[in-house]
Amino acid sequence: MEFGIVGLGRMGGNMARRLARKGIRIAVHNRSHAVSEAIAAETGHLASATLQEMVAALQAPRVVWLMLPAGEATAAALEALLPLLAPGDLVVDGANAHFKDDAPRALRCAEYGVEFADAGVSGGVWGLDNGYCIMFGGSDAAAARLKPYMEAFAPTPTSGWLHTGPVGSGHYVKMVHNGIEYGMMQAFAEGFALMQAKPEFDLDLAAIAELWRHGSVVRSWLLDLTTDFLASDQTLESIEPFVSDSGEGRWTALASVEQGVPTPVMTLALMMRFATQGRNDYSAKMLAKMRQGFGGHAVKEG
Repeated sequence: MEFGIVGLGRMGGNMARRLARKGIRIAVHNRSHAVSEAIAAETGHLASATLQEMVAALQAPRVVWLMLPAGEATAAALEALLPLLAPGDLVVDGANAHFKDDAPRALRCAEYGVEFADAGVSGGVWGLDNGYCIMFGGSDAAAARLKPYMEAFAPTPTSGWLHTGPVGSGHYVKMVHNGIEYGMMQAFAEGFALMQAKPEFDLDLAAIAELWRHGSVVRSWLLDLTTDFLASDQTLESIEPFVSDSGEGRWTALASVEQGVPTPVMTLALMMRFATQGRNDYSAKMLAKMRQGFGGHAVKEG
């Protein structure tokens, strides 16, 4: 046993479960040891109460996969982990980290003789059954060591995973992937809203979504998911019109500015998410007052 996962949230936990289904036994560690014990009882993996315990249980050269929130949580775990590892070990950051953090972390790992790789993971809650799409950056040697695990994580051993290039490239590709995802989701949302706003046609949105799944150029997994929820609820009256953003969309928009590459669809999709979070409220009030000022139009009082 040479592989360990640190962080057993929705993604990390299911990735551990998928390895178990593929017959790969690993060590697992989570801030709440009860979570580690529960997954170990379910999968046969080894639950580690501490990072020290996990590292000691793994045969060198080790591979430690971090599935923690981007930023401080990942940075703190890496600093705690490095003194415990040995030269030749490999650390993989599999969370949605900013690609600019990868090169400094690789240098920090190198101070201990430890190699670093970055992995962007897509698949969400469906990854356990369907497999994950993984794009990862690092050396050729790191890629060779990770190959058997990538084959297990992915939908098939030969599809759904790619060594994208040097350190940082995996998270960069995943960032762009999520920017595209924002744009696709926004387009579907606007299109179905436009149809919902045409009551005289009495359109069956669930039937239309199902229709588009077959032979249409817009067929996709996002459309499959849309079809599923529209089949049970087309009004969505119980759903608050609030959409959070994970950070990847912001990084994509910033990268487009820095690189001078126009990305209007992805950037506007991000702006629409901000609008749902109430960040458009004050500017909308300003617009209402300006319109009242020059045209005498009535303002709705809250």
